[in-house]
Amino acid sequence: MSTAETAAPALTTSLAKADFLTDYRLAWESRHASLAGRKEVFMGKAKFGIFGDGKEVPQLAMARAFQNGDFRAGYYRDQTFMAAIGQLTWEQYFAQLYANPDVEAEPATAGRAMNGHFATRMLDEDGNLTDLAHSKNSSADISPTAGQMPRLLGMAYASKLFRQNPELHQFDTLSTNGNEVAFGTIGNASTSEGMFFEALNAAGVLQVPMLVSVWDDHYGISVPAEYQTTKQSISEIMMGLQREGEGQSGFEIYVVRGWDYAGLVDTYQRAAAVCREQHVPVLIHVTELTQPQGHSTSGSHERYKSKDRLGWEEAHDCLHKLREWLLAEGHATEMELDEIEKTAAATIKAARTAAWAAFFDPIKAERDEAVALLDKLVADTGTENTMHELVEQLKSNPTPIRADIVRTLRRALRQVRNEKKSFGRRSVQRHLEQLLAENADRYNSNLFSQSELAVGNIEEVAATYAADAPVVDGREVLQACFDANFQRDPKIFAIGEDVGKIGDVNQAFAGLQDKFGELRVTDTGIRECTIVGQGIGAALRGLRPITEIQYLDYLLYAIQILSDDLACLQYRTKGGQKAPLIVRTRGHRLEGVWHSGSPMQMILGSIRGIHVCVPRNMVQAAGFYNTLLRSDEPALVIECLNGYRLKEKTPSNIGEFTLPLGRPEVLLAGTDVTVVTYGSMCRIVMDAAKQLADVGISVEVIDVQTLLPFDTDHLIADSLQKTNRVVFADEDVPGGGTAFMLQHVLDEQQAYRFLDSQPRCLAAQPHRPAYSSDGDYFSKPNAEDVFDTVYELMSEVKPGQFPEIY
Repeated sequence: MSTAETAAPALTTSLAKADFLTDYRLAWESRHASLAGRKEVFMGKAKFGIFGDGKEVPQLAMARAFQNGDFRAGYYRDQTFMAAIGQLTWEQYFAQLYANPDVEAEPATAGRAMNGHFATRMLDEDGNLTDLAHSKNSSADISPTAGQMPRLLGMAYASKLFRQNPELHQFDTLSTNGNEVAFGTIGNASTSEGMFFEALNAAGVLQVPMLVSVWDDHYGISVPAEYQTTKQSISEIMMGLQREGEGQSGFEIYVVRGWDYAGLVDTYQRAAAVCREQHVPVLIHVTELTQPQGHSTSGSHERYKSKDRLGWEEAHDCLHKLREWLLAEGHATEMELDEIEKTAAATIKAARTAAWAAFFDPIKAERDEAVALLDKLVADTGTENTMHELVEQLKSNPTPIRADIVRTLRRALRQVRNEKKSFGRRSVQRHLEQLLAENADRYNSNLFSQSELAVGNIEEVAATYAADAPVVDGREVLQACFDANFQRDPKIFAIGEDVGKIGDVNQAFAGLQDKFGELRVTDTGIRECTIVGQGIGAALRGLRPITEIQYLDYLLYAIQILSDDLACLQYRTKGGQKAPLIVRTRGHRLEGVWHSGSPMQMILGSIRGIHVCVPRNMVQAAGFYNTLLRSDEPALVIECLNGYRLKEKTPSNIGEFTLPLGRPEVLLAGTDVTVVTYGSMCRIVMDAAKQLADVGISVEVIDVQTLLPFDTDHLIADSLQKTNRVVFADEDVPGGGTAFMLQHVLDEQQAYRFLDSQPRCLAAQPHRPAYSSDGDYFSKPNAEDVFDTVYELMSEVKPGQFPEIY
C-alpha cells in the first residue's frame, strides 16, 4: 500500500448526530482552553504554556477508538483526547496550568509538571494498582522529545504477554486477555529522534499492539519538515515496515488528513481493530495539521512561517473544516453550531475562573494568616521601622505565591534574631515550620513508594546454609535465585541481549528459557534504550520485568530514559503511578575501555528515584533481587564482572533470604583506619588490609552495598568514632563515587567531628581503563594503592612507627 492510496473513505462508522455535536462541542472547548491558556500566561498567572490547538479533530477520532483497558503514552498536546476519554476536566486543565499542588485539583502531576503533561492515577490511596483492565489509562507524560516511545513499546508488549502466557490470565484487573492497545502520540519533528526509530523497529519485531499517531503540522518549533525528515514524510520513509499481508510480520501504515473528520474516524476504527485483534503494530500519519498559536508561549510562529503558509493554516484549521463538513452533510445548522461555540467559550471561562479560585484562594488565606502573625510580631518587638516595608510588600502583593510567604517569614525572623523570645516570635517560628512541612509534601514528597511494598517495609530474612552447602560459581547462585523467583511469581520475566537462548553472556539465566519458556526469558535486539523502556511500560501495567543491560558502560544508551521517565515517575505523579523495574547489569573490574566501567558519578547524579545496588558478590546480589522482586520500587543492580566464576556457598533459602537496602556491612573490624568501598573493590581492599595488618595497621573495611540509599543507620559514622580516620575507595573517576560517599558521611552524618586526620579519597584515573591486566592495574586502584594511602595516614600520626616508604 502506498501512501497515495491510503486516503480514508467517507464515514462508514455508525455515529449519530448527537455524537457529531458532542465532538464539535469538545473540539471548541479545547480550542477555547488553548486560547485562554495563552492569555493566562501573558497575564502572569502561569509561567509557560504549550497547547493542543490545531490537533483537536484527530484526537477526537482517536478517542472513539480508545477502550477500557487501553493505555496512552503521549505528547504534550493531547488535551482534547484526554477530555474526550473522560480523564481530564477543564478545571483540571487550568489547575495544571497554574501548577496547583493539590492532587485532588490536579490529579495528573499535582502541579509538578508544566501544562500538557497528562496522566491518570493508577494507584489507590495505599499505593496499590487499581483495576486497570476496566479503566482508560494514560501513563505520565515527559517533555523530552520521543521519550514516550520506549515506555509505549513496553505497555504494548505487556498485552502480548497477557494474551500469550496462560499463567497471566488470572490477573483480570491488569488485562483482559491482552486485548489492550497502547496508543502513542508524537509530533512529526520528534520522529527524527533515534528512540522513535528504535521503538518502531522493536514493535515490528515483537508484533505488539502499539498504535502510533504522528501529528504532522510540518514544523518542529521553527524548523520545517525539509530539515527534519527525508522526503518530508515519516510515512514515506517508514513504508519498509508495511507488512505484505495478513499474518505477515510488520506494520500497518495509514495516512489521513488531520482536518478530515470522516476519514479520521474510520481510519482509527480500522487501525485499532487490526492492532487489538491481531496484535499488529500500526502507524497513523496524520497530515495537514495546523498550529494556530504556534509552538508555545515562548514565541510567535509569525516569525518563521510565510504569509502563504499562515493563510493555508487558517483555511485548513480542523475546527473550521469540521464545521464545513457538518453543514455540508446536513448534520447541524449554522444556528446550532454557533450556539455550541458560544456555550463552549462560556464553559471554559467558568472552568478557568473556578480553577484560579481553587488555586489562589488558599494561598491568599495563607498570606493573610502570615501577615496577621507578622503584625503581632511587630507589636511584640517594636520593630515597625525595620519590618514595616517587608510586611507591606507581602500584604499588598495582588498575586502572592507560597514562596513569597515563606521568604517573608524567614527574613522577618532574621530581623528579630537579637530580640528576646516572645509569643509573637514563637508563633511566627511555629507557623514557618508548619508551612515548610506542608510545602515539603507539596513539592518534595513521593520520590519513592509510600505503600506497604516499599523497600524499607520488606521483611529481612537472613541467609541460611546447610552444613554441606554446595560451593559453586557465583553465576550458579544467581541462576538458582532467578529460578526460585520465577517459580514463585508468574509476573516476573527477563529480557535482554543474549538473555534467552544462552542464558546471558555470563549464564546466570542458563537453562531458564527451556524451563519457563520464551515469553519469560527472552532475547532482544541490541537496543538498550527500548529494552529499558520495554520494562518500564510492562512494570506500569503490573508485571515484574528484569531488563538486562549487558555491560554497565552501555547504560549510557538508556540513561536518558531512566532519568527522565523511570526515576521521576512516582515523584512527577505524586504517587499516582509506579513501575517497579529492575535493571540488571555488570561492571567494575575487567579489561578494556568499554567493559570495565564504573560511571557512578553519572548514575548517582541522574537517577535519583531509582535504588542503586552494588553487591560485592553474587550471594549479596541474590539477596537484593529477592528484596526488590517483593518490593514495588525500581532499582539498578550492578553485579561484579569478575565475580561470576568465583566460588561461593549457596544458601539453602536461595529464593527467600532478603537483604535490606541502605545497610553497610563491616567485612573486617579494625581500630586504626576505616576504609569505605563497594563492589569489586571490596576484594582489593581486603587484600590490602591483610598486608597492612602485617605491618601493624588495623583496618576496618566497610562495604556500603547500596549507594542509593546510602548508610541509613550511619554505621560509617559509628566506625569513625572508633578509628578517627577514613579512606573512601572506588573505581569511578576522581570526584565521582568517592566524593558522593564522603559528602554523605562528613556532611549528612556529621562524622567530621570524629576525624583526627584528613579524609582521603582513592579513585581511578580520570579516564576509561586501558586494556590488558597492566591497563587495569595502572588505570584503577589496586591493593598497593590502598596500602600506600592508609599507610600515609598512619605515618602522619606515628612517623616513628611508620616511617616513609618512598
